[in-house]
Amino acid sequence: MRTETPIMIRLEDYRPSDYLIGTVALDVSLHPTATRVRAELTLAPNPAGRAGAPLVLDGDDLALVGLALDGVPLAAEAYTATPSALTLPNPPAAPFRLTIETEIDPTANTKLMGLYRSNGVYCTQCEADGFRRITYFLDRPDVMAVYTTRIEADRAEAPVLLGNGNPGQAGAAGPGRHYAVWHDPHPKPAYLFALVGGRLDHVRRGFTTSEGRAVELAVYVEPGKAGRADYALDAIARSMTWDETAFGRAYDLDVFNVVAVSDFNMGAMENKGLNIFNDRYVLASPETATDADYAAIEAIIAHEYFHNWTGNRITCRDWFQLCLKEGLTVFRDQEFSSDMRSRAVHRIGEVRTLRARQFPEDAGPLAHPVRPRQYAEINNFYTATVYEKGAEIVRMLRTLLGAPAFRAGMDRYFADNDGRAATVEDFLAAFAATSGRNLDAFARWYERPGTPRVAVQGVYDAQARSYRLSFRQSLPGAPDAPPLVIPVSLGLVGAGGPLADAHSDRVRDGVFVLDAPDDTLTFTDVSAPPVPSLFRGFSAPVRIEMELTDADRLALLRHDTDAFNRWQAAQSVAMRLLVQGTRSGALPEAAARPFTTALGAFLDGEALVDPAFAALVLALPSEADVANEIGSEIDPDAIHAARHALRRQLGSGLADRLHRLREALADAPDTPFRPDAEAAGRRALRNAALDLLAAADPAAGSALAGTQMATATTMTDRLAALAVLAQTPGPAREEALARFAETYRAEPLVLDKWLAIQAGISEAGTLDRIRDLQAHPTFSMTNPNRVRALIGSFSMGNPTQFNRLDGAGYALVAETVLALDRTNPQVAARLLTAFGSWRMLEPGRRERAKSSLTEIRGVAGLSRDVGDILARTLAGSTNP
Repeated sequence: MRTETPIMIRLEDYRPSDYLIGTVALDVSLHPTATRVRAELTLAPNPAGRAGAPLVLDGDDLALVGLALDGVPLAAEAYTATPSALTLPNPPAAPFRLTIETEIDPTANTKLMGLYRSNGVYCTQCEADGFRRITYFLDRPDVMAVYTTRIEADRAEAPVLLGNGNPGQAGAAGPGRHYAVWHDPHPKPAYLFALVGGRLDHVRRGFTTSEGRAVELAVYVEPGKAGRADYALDAIARSMTWDETAFGRAYDLDVFNVVAVSDFNMGAMENKGLNIFNDRYVLASPETATDADYAAIEAIIAHEYFHNWTGNRITCRDWFQLCLKEGLTVFRDQEFSSDMRSRAVHRIGEVRTLRARQFPEDAGPLAHPVRPRQYAEINNFYTATVYEKGAEIVRMLRTLLGAPAFRAGMDRYFADNDGRAATVEDFLAAFAATSGRNLDAFARWYERPGTPRVAVQGVYDAQARSYRLSFRQSLPGAPDAPPLVIPVSLGLVGAGGPLADAHSDRVRDGVFVLDAPDDTLTFTDVSAPPVPSLFRGFSAPVRIEMELTDADRLALLRHDTDAFNRWQAAQSVAMRLLVQGTRSGALPEAAARPFTTALGAFLDGEALVDPAFAALVLALPSEADVANEIGSEIDPDAIHAARHALRRQLGSGLADRLHRLREALADAPDTPFRPDAEAAGRRALRNAALDLLAAADPAAGSALAGTQMATATTMTDRLAALAVLAQTPGPAREEALARFAETYRAEPLVLDKWLAIQAGISEAGTLDRIRDLQAHPTFSMTNPNRVRALIGSFSMGNPTQFNRLDGAGYALVAETVLALDRTNPQVAARLLTAFGSWRMLEPGRRERAKSSLTEIRGVAGLSRDVGDILARTLAGSTNP
């Protein structure tokens, strides 16, 4: 393996391509080990490029078979071909036609980028730069062309042949072979190219757009699994209808196809008209999928479909603008899911994900702006910062402008940029034009790494009947940075509820805009000392610093009208107790008693009204959340002990209520399964109760879990019971795990859950268990889902064992990273990000983590993907 020296790509160095490609005619003759690709490109000099520049086409491990210019084969001295580039030093000054023939081996393509073969199915993954593994090309997002693709294959091996766009001619292509032609009339960059060939079943239905276009929707899956694709098919139709209503966007082709494959590096890919999915986000049945699976399928189907406009019709000028399609589309899929389910519950879920993934990223060595200024490997920037924080910026923009003005800005963005490769500036310009507001200061959100902090102090003046809130914003590591524009959605809460008469002239529609380093807001007609309800709905991705008592926070839990802040109040009280318990090494029952009493009153009044929300209120901050709150000298064992103690105390103090809730929420045996939010919420609260009861009394909890596992009619309940049993050592656990594995031995996606549960067991023996599971028939290092389920769940979801004092957890992950780097560098690099918080650990663990990272660095021939993550993790850079 060659050593790849990273070349830093910088936003400031962007310049247009010297050449443009108008049309691409591909002829792909599929073969397991010798696929022939004939690409005919029509090219012309770009008026915005350099006149007379050489033509340099990108390649990656390519072998050139033939090359012709305007139909005439080129002499060897007229070009230079290497595996990574094809160069014509003197291309024509007028438009010309270049025909390129390459041969590739899809079966040997373990990187799962470009064209590869998965379980006998040919498929592609070209984002960000995989198309150059298929043919030599100007593989950059601002070069957009119209594609026509002829796919040929052995009919028995690949009876289904799919491509981008609309289907054209199809027929026989010689003995035992056939072909299909696909044409996409919409110009697109190479990263949106796709083809699929294989033996596949499907489900399909018709859809008529708001513009009257008849569209055939289809979901293709492995043979025998079509019965599990109905929910995904329904989600496509609902996404299309919602986008027409919410954003005025109708679909623009005659077909929309989704294909599920089992070997896929990502969750899914939005290729124009042919979305390719990891099968875990398509296949679902009550017997094999949890409520979380159904929600994820719905959201990811929607996300990839919404890319048709925010990503495909309008694409990115360069990869620095990745947030322009990903952050914006995450915002759109979040809105869709909120409308399909509970908006309040979904918003809490969004923020939990942001805090669990993006806040630590912002605080660690892999921190970067939402729009990075430079990168060495773009695959490493498909991050929570680009996706989740990018979505929060769009949400803040809507909060600042208001929903009608936001919709007007989106309409303008679509109108101005359809068919173009756009930038963040283009996006903001549309909203500035329609709203008349200057958004230059708001644009700083795209440029600054780190999580802002907003410190707040409140003072009540009884004589003046006023309440003053003083705000100060800061950005860690950037004390002199100009202020950000921060929308603060807020209100005041009194002893009996919201203070409706209190008002401030600077609060518009419940929002105060903090756009200075310091500012003060005064409310008048405040009849009693209030409790401020700040950043309602989490109106900005910031850390809030304000001294409130537990009594204040519990008053918000009881009386606030904002569901997010009610949940946040409970989380804040729990977090204080957990930090106290971690630092002191003990959590006295008296300290947690007021919190237990408040939760009991909450459950008595509201648990059965909104079970999904109640389940979230009962869920304590995770061990990773507590570590992020403490921030330095972290001892994962102490955090685990404190969290276990609080769970035990809550389970004991609420035991009677939790038992009653489980009885009240139990479905009758003949109740039909529903994956909707209401039914899922009932299951969520019932299983949250089981978890706390088991924490209080492991023996009794295990008995309850055993009964639930034996009688469960849904995978959600069965898996929740298994998770409880897995945390209690003994024969019952091992029998349950073995029985589960035997029952689902033919269901890889279910066994992924089985692997993940065992990887999360907080016991010294878990490392040996993982090594045994690596030899299990279901596990494969070549399948990203299996690796993520076992090693990913261990490194990201088991803090005590990954961060073992002896360093063995770090060594296991490092060993896996090195093994994978030889075959699938993308997955290896993602695993390596588990070390992102190593500097926050206490000295002993910190040194052992560093030692493992240093050992990786000492290995020759690291991929660019792993080398980039490793260099930034060790260097501690926070501003790429």
